[in-house]
Amino acid sequence: MWRRWLRGAALAAYFASIAAVFVLAGYVAFNVFVRSGVTTVPELRGLPERGAAALLADQGLGARRDADADRYDEAVVPGHILEQRPRAGSLVKRGSAVEIVLSRGPLQVLVPDLAGQAVQAAQVTLAAAGLPLGRSLSVFSDAQAPGLVVMQDPPAGARVERATAVNLFLALDNPGAVWVMPDLVYRGYDAVRLFLSTRGFRLGSVKFEPYEGIAPGVVLRQFPLAGHPLRQRDSIALVVAAEPVEAP
Repeated sequence: MWRRWLRGAALAAYFASIAAVFVLAGYVAFNVFVRSGVTTVPELRGLPERGAAALLADQGLGARRDADADRYDEAVVPGHILEQRPRAGSLVKRGSAVEIVLSRGPLQVLVPDLAGQAVQAAQVTLAAAGLPLGRSLSVFSDAQAPGLVVMQDPPAGARVERATAVNLFLALDNPGAVWVMPDLVYRGYDAVRLFLSTRGFRLGSVKFEPYEGIAPGVVLRQFPLAGHPLRQRDSIALVVAAEPVEAP
């Protein structure tokens, strides 16, 4: 009885040792023949395409890219790695390729032409393009009617990132040339009237008042005052000395 039990135990130990040898041999073979050809996929996100390809080559790996798979992204610089498959840290065989997806940068939109539009209409046009309205400034211009867009920044046709504000320049009525009002006081009325008319200025109301000590026909007061801005459409008012009225 004991002999049979001992013989069985010896056979079990023998077969166990044989199994252990096979397991150990399999583990060694796996490491030598399989794991020797395996490498870890490096982290590529944010790297330029050339830099990623060089890093993969150091690991014995290649890069594969489908340009149609590239995507817009707000955070990653255009031309840099946005995504990779397999992901970083994965074990792959040397000689295999890692699929990369590049960033196209932030999504850009075309700035519409706003010339000739009122502010409200321009704001609607910008909203449809995904762009906000920036500042509205006024400039003198004959190119558009007053209140309409005459210029814009960025200009029409430019490609910009979403959320780029577009500034508008609205036309003001052009006042034309501006002159400096000359000093007409104590000058002769006839000479002043000739001076103004030959230069296209408008002579408005002329009031004659007697003034003691001043010869008739001399300008006493004027409006606008000397030194003020003067446009040709402005009206000039004068008070001129008149003949003194004799008491009855």
